[in-house]
This record gives sequence, structure tokens and C-alpha cells, in this order.
Amino acid sequence: MHYITVDNQQSLSLSEIPKPEICADECLLMVKAIGVNRADLLQRAGKYPAPEGESPILGLEVSGEIIQCGENVGVNPSGKPWQVGDKVFALVAGGGYAEFVKVKASQLFALPEEFTFEQGAACAEVFLTAYQSLFSIAKLVDNSKVLIHAGASGVGSAAIQLAKAKQCYVVVTVGNEEKVQACLSLGADVAINYQETDFVSWSKENVPSGYNIIVDVVAGEYVSKNINVAALDGHIVTLSMLGGRYCPKLDVAKLLAKRLTLSSSTLRNRSDNYKALLVDNFTNDFYAALVSGKIKPIIDSIYPWQKAEQAHDKMANNKNIGKLVLLIAEVGA
Repeated sequence: MHYITVDNQQSLSLSEIPKPEICADECLLMVKAIGVNRADLLQRAGKYPAPEGESPILGLEVSGEIIQCGENVGVNPSGKPWQVGDKVFALVAGGGYAEFVKVKASQLFALPEEFTFEQGAACAEVFLTAYQSLFSIAKLVDNSKVLIHAGASGVGSAAIQLAKAKQCYVVVTVGNEEKVQACLSLGADVAINYQETDFVSWSKENVPSGYNIIVDVVAGEYVSKNINVAALDGHIVTLSMLGGRYCPKLDVAKLLAKRLTLSSSTLRNRSDNYKALLVDNFTNDFYAALVSGKIKPIIDSIYPWQKAEQAHDKMANNKNIGKLVLLIAEVGA
């Protein structure tokens, strides 16, 4: 099969490798579309290797068609057995940038009938990450006050929709006016352009009681800023560190006074059982909303997979609003 490899100069190119062999609890997918994630850029740069035992090929989410099922593969959420020909989307720990990928059957979602493969490829990582952050970790309840940094990112756009589905008051931070409008169109109550407005000062004036939940991909100095605007018994969930790994001025006294919880999480290196439970919980809580269109994947751009470099460049420059997707076409097409 063909797959996208990273050469010694960290450039992307197509190469060939044997198809993966599945275990009894896995399915083999013919990949149709691939979701691009910032983790792909980090892995490409040598900063985020695949977990031990997983494929070293880039790619954490795909959509496609089942072409082989292991002997112990069970039933899908509707109670029917997964079978060859089923159209699905899925979370994978690696191997997505390829014509074929193996997936634990417990981490499969049925592709809604009205969805394209491109839409399917834009769902799993962002919605499961957002769901994990808001519900599994921070235990979001209805009518909470939520602050989401990088609101126009894939995870940010998913988190807005999930929080608004629970009637929450949602504030986001973004880097330009186009992203402000995009977040407002998704239902965010307020979108702050951090290039023009300090979110701490704005929040102190407009949300004086603070935010119950803060979802942060920036870290660095934002850790202290988040503490300043968190509510009593608030929960701050850090997902990445685009602003740096160190916080120069951390006021532990404020942590204690507000009884705050600081959590950090990645999804890729979680156990298969954890991911299976996460998939089940999301399916029970929000899959019907996904099928009905009440929540939806937000796609910025679709590229043929031969142009993966362009997609990576756009993400690296923070120019995307929502997901970037690679569409597999025949090699040479």
C-alpha cells in the first residue's frame, strides 16, 4: 500500500509498505479521507513519537470502508455486527496517512448516511478530545460558564458546540476577526480577538464570578491568566502548550483560595479500554446530535493527500478555521 512518509529533511512524500495485519478485535479499513492534527506536525518534527507498539506512520483519525473484520469483532452501537462494506470513521493511535489502516473495532463510529468521507475524517479526534475535556475530565454541567482558547481550531469548534448543547455561556479567544465571526456563527456567546483585547481584563469586567471550565491549548503564561479568571472550584484543562512549557509566575495562593483543579491530558497514549469507553460515552450522549446536524464537523479545507505539505503549512501558520482534511486519490492521479 502507499503511505505518506517523513524523510530525513522532515519532508513528506509517498512511499510503499505492506498492508497492516489485523488482530482478532480489529478491522482493516480502506482509507478514503484523513483528518490533519497538530500532533501530526509534532510527530513529523520528531517531538511526538507514536506510542510503543503503534504504527509510526502519521495520522490519528480516518474515515473509510471496512474491508476485513477480525474473528472477535463485535457489534456496532446499533446492535448489528460490524461487517465488510460498512462505512465508518475512527480514532487511531497512528497509521492514518495510508491507503489502509487497522482499527480497534471498539473505536469505530458508523458514518452517518448523509456524511461524506471528508466529514467523517473531521470528527473523531476533535469531538472526542473536546468531549473528554469538558465531560470526562471537567464534569461539565448545564449552564456552566466556559472559556475556550483557540476557539476556531478543530477542537475549539467542537468544544463550542458541545458546551452550547448544554446551554452553557461560552467565551472563546481567537487571533483575528474572521475567526471571531466563525466562532460566533457556531454559537459562542463572545469571541475575543486576543490581538486587540486582553481576555483577562475583559473577563474580570464581564464575567466577574469567573469560568467554571477553561479549555486551554496555549499553556505558558496562560496558566496564570487562566487562574485569574477561573471561578471558585473551577477546572482548567490543558491539552497542549503552544505558548510554551513553563509558566513564569504561578500564584499557588490563588489556586488554593479558589480551590481550583488543574488537569492536563492527551488522548493518543490512552489505553484501548479508555478510548472504547470514551467512544461509547460520546455515542450515547452526542452521536444522535451528530447524525441530525445539531452538532457538525467544521472543515476549513480539503487537500488531495499528495498535497499534505500544504495542509501542514496552513496549520503551522494557524490559518485554518476548523479541520484540514486529506482526501486519498489514486497515486499519480
